Amino acid sequence: MDLKDKIRSIPDFPIKGVLFRDVTTLLKDPEGYHALIKTIANSLSDRKVDLVVGPEARGFVIGAALAYALNAGFVLARKPGKLPCETLKFEYGLEYGTDVLEIHKDAIQPGQKVVIVDDLLATGGTSLATIKLVEQAGGEVVGVRFAIELSSEFDGREMLKGYDVQSVLQY
Repeated sequence: MDLKDKIRSIPDFPIKGVLFRDVTTLLKDPEGYHALIKTIANSLSDRKVDLVVGPEARGFVIGAALAYALNAGFVLARKPGKLPCETLKFEYGLEYGTDVLEIHKDAIQPGQKVVIVDDLLATGGTSLATIKLVEQAGGEVVGVRFAIELSSEFDGREMLKGYDVQSVLQY
C-alpha cells in the first residue's frame, strides 16, 4: 500500500501558494492508519520506549496509537492553560511570533526513554520545543518520528540534528 495515495493535497491552504498535505484522510482509512502506526512502531523495535509524547493536536492521534502499539505510556504536550496540574513550559519562536508548549511536571521521570511523534515535520520548531520539554523533565529522547516530512520545502531535520529523526512519507 502506498500511503502517499491516502494523503490529500490542498492547494492554497492556509494561504495562497501553500500546498497543504492533509493527514486526516490517511487517519480515517483503517488500513492506512494501521500501516502508519505499524511502520513507526517497527522503526523503534530495537529500543526500549517508556513513553511517547505527542504535541497538540494531531500528535495526540498518532502518539496515543503508537504508545499502545509499543506498550508504552502517553504524554500530551499542550498549549498553555490546558493542563490542570503544575507544568513545565517551553517557549519557542515562530515566523510570526512565539508559542508555548507545556507538559505536566510529573509526566516524565528522570531517565525514562521517550519517543516524540507528530504528524508533520516542516520547520522543526514544535518538535524541538517538545524535545526541550522532555529533556527539562529529565527524560531521554530515543527517537523523533513523523508521518510526513516536507523536506523539499523546509529543513526541519537540520533543527533536530543530533536526534534520531525518521518520517514515513517525504515530500
